[in-house]
Amino acid sequence: MKGRQRQETGSEALLQRVRTLQSKQLVSLLLIGIAAWGIGFGLISSLRVVGVVIAVGIFLFLIALVGLIGAVKHHQVLLFFYMIILLLVFIIQFSVSCACLALNQEQQGQLLEVGWNNTASARNDIQRNLNCCGFRSFNPNDTCLASCFKNSHHCSPCAPIIEEYAGEVLRFVGGIGLFFSFTEILGVWLTYRYRNQKDPRANPSAFL
Repeated sequence: MKGRQRQETGSEALLQRVRTLQSKQLVSLLLIGIAAWGIGFGLISSLRVVGVVIAVGIFLFLIALVGLIGAVKHHQVLLFFYMIILLLVFIIQFSVSCACLALNQEQQGQLLEVGWNNTASARNDIQRNLNCCGFRSFNPNDTCLASCFKNSHHCSPCAPIIEEYAGEVLRFVGGIGLFFSFTEILGVWLTYRYRNQKDPRANPSAFL
């Protein structure tokens, strides 16, 4: 009897830890809210950027929901798929976080310029919000949504402004990504332990 009580206590403790880690993944709802907030206040007009952010948020929310249902019901199949998906997310997020921390200034500038040349709508948002025109130089015959261009047609390039904060942003994103990636691998380990335990709500005679 005491052994069964200890098993139930251990299962409940593991379940609480799994639920806690899964509740952190509900931060995906914050991604969806940020995208909607950006559209509402006119900070983001690129449907591609908004679509990617919302898609990632929905994907993370579904993962957390699958894990939560599997943990509450002690569903072996759901917990197995939750572990596999969470492990893949860990590998991707860990790789991206390390890449963010490893980029030097020259590589950052090259990536920023490639992104600048390939995203017209995001480029317009940056010029309007940062009040600058062009990446490293600007052709006066081109159009620019910045207020400085409308007033005097003399605007500073956007590259120095973006590069000033790019390193800090990449370090911040890389650090946060590493933190959450290690919580994900911890979630895989806890889910594995919880999945291999007997369901304390089940009939003990069913295992005999």
